[in-house]
Parts: sequence; structure tokens; C-alpha cells
Amino acid sequence: MIVVKNGEPSSRRGRPRSFDRDAALAKAVETFWRHGYEGTSIADLTGAMGITAQSLYAAFSSKADLYREALSWYQTHVGSLGADLGEESDVVAEMAALLAGSAHAFTRPGRPRGCMISTSVLTCAVENEPIARHVQALRGASIDRLRARIERGIAEGQLKPTTDSQALARFIGAMIQGMSVQAQDGASEATLLTIVDHAVAEIARHRA
Repeated sequence: MIVVKNGEPSSRRGRPRSFDRDAALAKAVETFWRHGYEGTSIADLTGAMGITAQSLYAAFSSKADLYREALSWYQTHVGSLGADLGEESDVVAEMAALLAGSAHAFTRPGRPRGCMISTSVLTCAVENEPIARHVQALRGASIDRLRARIERGIAEGQLKPTTDSQALARFIGAMIQGMSVQAQDGASEATLLTIVDHAVAEIARHRA
């Protein structure tokens, strides 16, 4: 089958003429998000994406590579923890907005609940450990962004100089991971916001 993409013909076989890679990837994201990496089969993916297994492998190489790309798509289109930190001048207000925004995002109607990355692949079979390490690295990068923002708040005199930036960053990350789990268990946005209130009170305790 000859497919024309971006004005150029491609001889890759097995891909239906109506294949839209980005739209198919969005469907893969939703499927992985809803069922997890190990809980999602190739049949689940091809059914959701509307393509054959041959087309999936031709376009994405493997389930693992598709999952990595799905995580990247999720970060770009849905959100990455702390990706836009620094836009607010006040660090406490910014952390409060991040937590409240997470509570809202984790409970939005019409989407899987929780965060695709925060609670993804926490345990897995030995053969899937490379994927687990990849997701762990994404979570680690998020903690690093939180720590950097907190350290900026300390340097600017907004937070006490004795504030443990690493511990506070991990506390915020733990709150977000916990809200993700509770959202998956059915907690409402209002319920999660009560957690946010307590978390923000703890963060504000470090004000200079």
C-alpha cells in the first residue's frame, strides 16, 4: 500500500490509508492511562487505535516504544508535573495552584482518572523493568523541577533559609501521587481539594 504523508509517498506496508499517527497515539495514551502498561494488550491497543498489529509495529516498533512515545505525548498534551513552574512570582501560591490544578485534572469527566505518570508502573514483571526505570526517571525529573523552584523561593527570600528543598519537593510530589491514587479510587475533586488545603498549609509554614 502506498501512503502519501506530508506530500511524499511512503512504501510502508500494512498501514490503512486513513491512518492518522497523532490521533492513533492519543488513543494509545488513553488506553495505557486507563489500564496501565502491563494491563494493556496489543489487541487493546489496536482496537482503540483502529489499526492492525502490523501497522502498530510498523509505526511504533514495539509496545514499549509506543508506551514511551505515549508518555511523551501525555506530558505535552495533558501535562507534566512542574513543567511550567516559575510563571508565578510567589512560590507558595505557585505550589498551591499546582496542587489544585492536579486535583482538577485527576478528576476531569470523560478521561481516565489520576495521573498517567505519577502512579504508573510502580511494580512490574522483570522483563518490563526498563519501562519502569523510564517512568521512574520522569517522576525524578518532576521532583527535580519542584526542588529547583523551591530553591529559587529560598534564594528570593520567600521561604526560610532552613527549608529542606529536597524534602519539601518530595512532600509535594507525594501529595500529587496520593491524590492520583485516591482519584482512581473514586475521590471527587472537592475531596482532593481538602487534601490540597492541608498540603498548602504545610508549605506555607516554610514562609520566611
